[in-house]
Amino acid sequence: MNLHYQTLLPQEYSKSARVWIYQATRIFSIQEALKIESRLEQFTCHWESHGAPVKATGLLLFGQFIILIADERTVGVSGCSTDASVREIKMIEQEYGVGLFDRTQLAFYIKDKIELLPIAQVNYALEKSFLTKDTLYFNNVVNTLKELETNWIIPVEKSWLQQKLFPS
Repeated sequence: MNLHYQTLLPQEYSKSARVWIYQATRIFSIQEALKIESRLEQFTCHWESHGAPVKATGLLLFGQFIILIADERTVGVSGCSTDASVREIKMIEQEYGVGLFDRTQLAFYIKDKIELLPIAQVNYALEKSFLTKDTLYFNNVVNTLKELETNWIIPVEKSWLQQKLFPS
């Protein structure tokens, strides 16, 4: 699997553009992915904040991560427009029978594929060497385009998990 996703990100957006990542509880089929990508394009083309168009992009990366990016240099994303995006994600969740809001499942890149692991099992996975400090982790708490480019797929030892799993 090619993890070089940066070229798929909008290069003309501000590095401080806001980012929301929704991790699916399973990989989408090709047919589902094509429909979801089309739906994200439709949504972002018509996304508004107080009647003004939001400059936004929606991506489905690795068949499992829905990413919304909004460049707020001209129009900021308000509470109502954030609610509209959440409604859209919930409709996708319902239509495809997949979870997109489960923050207890963490995603790791192991043996050339994405594996989800419940946070409660992370210590066990470390003890059994299923995970190491060098295992790549999908850091879905990134907030900006710059962070998405540089800190989304990182080794466990460079993530927030470092403090929890390897205290000094």
